[in-house]
Amino acid sequence: MWWKEAVIYQIYPRSFQDANGDGIGDLEGIRRRLPYLKGLGVDALWLSPFYKSPMKDFGYDVADYCDVDPIFGTLEDFRRLLEEAHRLGLRVLIDLVPNHTSDQHPWFLESRSSRDNPKRDWYVWADPAPGGGPPNNWQSFFGGPAWTFDERTGQYYLHQFLPEQPDLNWRNPEVRAAIHEVMRFWLRLGVDGFRVDTLWLLAEDLLLRDEPGNPDWRPGMWDRGRHLHIHMEDQPETHAYVREMRYVLDEFSEAGRERVMVGEIYLPFPQLVRYYQAGCHLPFNFHLIFRGLVDWRPENIARIVEEYESLLTPWDWPNWVLGNHDQPRVASRIGEAQARVAAVLLFTLRGTPTWYYGDELGMVNGEIPWEKVQDPAALRQRGRKGEHGLPPGRDPCRTPMQWDASPYAGFSTAEPWLPVNPDYPTRNVALEEQDPRSMLNLVKRLIALRKDKELLYGAYRTHRAEGGVYAYLRGEGWLVALNFTDKERALDLPRRGRVALSTHLDREEGVGGRLLLRPHEGVVLRLD
Repeated sequence: MWWKEAVIYQIYPRSFQDANGDGIGDLEGIRRRLPYLKGLGVDALWLSPFYKSPMKDFGYDVADYCDVDPIFGTLEDFRRLLEEAHRLGLRVLIDLVPNHTSDQHPWFLESRSSRDNPKRDWYVWADPAPGGGPPNNWQSFFGGPAWTFDERTGQYYLHQFLPEQPDLNWRNPEVRAAIHEVMRFWLRLGVDGFRVDTLWLLAEDLLLRDEPGNPDWRPGMWDRGRHLHIHMEDQPETHAYVREMRYVLDEFSEAGRERVMVGEIYLPFPQLVRYYQAGCHLPFNFHLIFRGLVDWRPENIARIVEEYESLLTPWDWPNWVLGNHDQPRVASRIGEAQARVAAVLLFTLRGTPTWYYGDELGMVNGEIPWEKVQDPAALRQRGRKGEHGLPPGRDPCRTPMQWDASPYAGFSTAEPWLPVNPDYPTRNVALEEQDPRSMLNLVKRLIALRKDKELLYGAYRTHRAEGGVYAYLRGEGWLVALNFTDKERALDLPRRGRVALSTHLDREEGVGGRLLLRPHEGVVLRLD
């Protein structure tokens, strides 16, 4: 199955390449950069939404599931991109956003027009609470109640994100059938699968019961964390909905051309792995982001990997990710030296890795002043400070790709929608391609090394290590050693071997029974 051996590369279309000079990335820009992706060695690209949209949440508020927003181009531009990608041997996954639409989607415009409209039940509507106000205490991810009152019809509608993103009612079979037809539309065009947005949120408690309080919540923490979300998330019906979506994918699958589902699911491992049985090929494993990067110690990383591996059945295929369009960049979280170590980890663990655009350059979070903020989640939290006293939100990890040292980093000929990171003259593709020890060349080497069948399919076993080192075996022939410290460390080896790759890209020598690791060094060792 191709997706087991693939490296998936996430592209945030607004920020990858602008081809028409309006400061916003587009599909034609992505098409022109496909040779770069082929040269990097990745196997598939995942495109964040490019659907027609009012852009209240930059495409995650969909107004038409079967068309391209003019900002990004046309449906013909997408066809050309898809055709060129396939010609180069690259698979293409696109975002599917089934939990909610834009409030400008024709379905919602009908739904809110009257209580007896045939599409009224396509969304989640509820009467006010007995004493007035929202039906319950549910909170949105972007701050404030998850309910907005509609004056015209006298009811509230549910939105787990912005008020402009009303939630679809997945209990209605007509809704599910409509989303299945959306999937078929893109599958007929030839897409290789979907990354499904907020997959674990499709169903809500039928009785709309209040969420219980979170005893661990403290002032200053995320406001939505005040409650435990046992009625808004991961409801039992969700698994049946996922299975129906898998049936649609299977309609278009054939040997060597399986259509794949990657599910966005923020859940603890015991709940996450159940989505394999529901039919999701790759339930996104975010635990390196939310547990690993916040506690970057070898003991903690080993514990995360071991827990995950212990819960997988022989039919489940693992996956790992270090960054995406919603999270701070890995180099900003653990430093540039350890970002190289993290790359070795990601590409040598068992399972499919997903890589976020620009992380192969060691890109760091952009510094976005308030007057340049675009992220609606940040704009709803004015007054709250994020990293370094700057505004919070997701803009810092969405800054334009840094291609070269020309104005606007080669991303555009016009001022980009977000400021280019100031370090682009010294951190860009053109420079790093010429530097044999750059982060970019490290990632290329890792992706090429990962094609080894034993690194792809060999079993994982933790190898005993101390003093800030994490080590593990892959199959019988590979050992990976990662130094999390700024000191030299030594590791006892099970037998002799040869260094196949170092994060420093300056050693390939035979090693006896003891391996010396320099500060912040990761080593991939081929055992004799």
